Amino acid sequence: MHFTINGNRHEAEPDIRTSLLDVLRDHAGLPGTKKGCDHGQCGACTVLVNGRRINSCLTLAVMHQDDEIVTIEGLASGDALHPMQAAFIRHDGFQCGFCTPGQICSAVAMLDEVKAGWASHVSDSLDDITLNDDEISERMSGNLCRCSAYPNIVDAIREVAGA
Repeated sequence: MHFTINGNRHEAEPDIRTSLLDVLRDHAGLPGTKKGCDHGQCGACTVLVNGRRINSCLTLAVMHQDDEIVTIEGLASGDALHPMQAAFIRHDGFQCGFCTPGQICSAVAMLDEVKAGWASHVSDSLDDITLNDDEISERMSGNLCRCSAYPNIVDAIREVAGA
C-alpha cells in the first residue's frame, strides 16, 4: 500500500485490518501520533486527512491510500513550528504532553472549520461564529487532557485564532 503522509510517499504492507494509527506509528516511523484509548474516545490519535480531523485509531489505513495525511510532525515547516505548536509552548498548553499532538492537530482543523463557517452545537449564530471559550471548548470536546491543561489549551487556540 502507498500513503502520502506529511507530503512524503510511504510504502507499507500492513494487514488490511491495520488502523491508520498503527501504520503511522509502526510502518511510517512517526511516533508523534499517540495511541491513547484505542477506542476513539480520547482524541490523542487525531490527525488530519484531506484537511479534516479524524481519530486515526478508528479508521483502517487501507481506506486512506489516496488521501493527504498530516500528523503532528507534518505541521512544522523544517525547524519552524506551526503557529499552533508555538502557541501551545508559549501558553504551556500541555503538562505530560501525551495528548498534545492530537490537541494541536484538532485545534488546527477546528480553526479551519470556523473559517469555513461550520457551526457547532453552541454557536449563537449560523452567520457569524464568535470563537469564545464555550465555542472552543465545544469544538475541542473530542480531545481529552488527563492533566487538565484546558485553560492553557484554550488560551493557545484563542491566540492563534486572533492572529
